[in-house]
Amino acid sequence: MTSRECADHIIRRCVREDEAIDILHACHTLPVGGYHGCVRTTAKVLQSGYYWLSLYKDAHQFVKKGTQCQTQGGVSKTQELPFTSILQVELFDVWEIDFMGPFVNSFGNKYILVVIDYVSKWVEAVALPNNEGRNVVQFLK
Repeated sequence: MTSRECADHIIRRCVREDEAIDILHACHTLPVGGYHGCVRTTAKVLQSGYYWLSLYKDAHQFVKKGTQCQTQGGVSKTQELPFTSILQVELFDVWEIDFMGPFVNSFGNKYILVVIDYVSKWVEAVALPNNEGRNVVQFLK
């Protein structure tokens, strides 16, 4: 096993030509690779601690001949989704209503009705004897 100290003063393992293709494949194609370009793929090889004399040329050729990279390409203007406006909501327009419980009976109440306003985060809570819908309607009135 040979090693080389590169320009950044990090010692990297020099690999044989038959190992180089597997390392390029791992740094470019596998899930940890992410199909980056030749510069980023070369950087991933160096970060992994490997080096060989024709690294930059091999990475460029490897990325250039990759069919999946050639077919993916970037997103064109016609493929972009149009911008949509953000829904504007006023205070107390949208509420979250939920029952909590049953709890231990306390003064005849077993449930807590919790109502929260999405915009202001205002919270209202009421103790109730049961978790029926008419209690929610009565509370909202």
